[in-house]
Amino acid sequence: MASGQTIKDFIKQFEDDCKSSLLPPEGGLHAIGQPVIPFELVRSTRGYLEKIVHQINGSYSNGWYDACAVMIRRLIETLIIETFEKYKLAENIKGPSGDFLYLSDLIVKSLSESAWNLSRNSRQSLPKLKDIGDKSAHSRRYNALRNDIDKIIPDLRIAVQELVYLSDLRRNTTRI
Repeated sequence: MASGQTIKDFIKQFEDDCKSSLLPPEGGLHAIGQPVIPFELVRSTRGYLEKIVHQINGSYSNGWYDACAVMIRRLIETLIIETFEKYKLAENIKGPSGDFLYLSDLIVKSLSESAWNLSRNSRQSLPKLKDIGDKSAHSRRYNALRNDIDKIIPDLRIAVQELVYLSDLRRNTTRI
């Protein structure tokens, strides 16, 4: 009986050792490379934005294009909310229950907001970025391909840089 317990303990210890040495850390890893979004665009902003950008770049590098598209959607949504909060206009993008609106409504509100003036390029980019994220998140028979992401990279860079600037998320004085 004692030797049986020892074997169970050994197996448990072996499993724990494998988990700790083979799995990525609990908080995730930094992406290797920056194929979609230059990390510099979000460096020194918010930790959760930096993690989203690592996930976007990492999922692209691993060929997980639907995951990449969904994280792009999340980043845009988050940056729009951050911009409204910076201007103390968050109530303008909340529904009756106090929850933030869906991305389609956030985009409409951000395009019509007079507290800032989005560039023509960002105005054109935001709907494209939403579209690919929506398809990857909600369409059962759609799977994003590398080329789908590649086509929106210039739009993404423009929108992210502008929204980071408008939301004043950079902690230091260096501008992008």
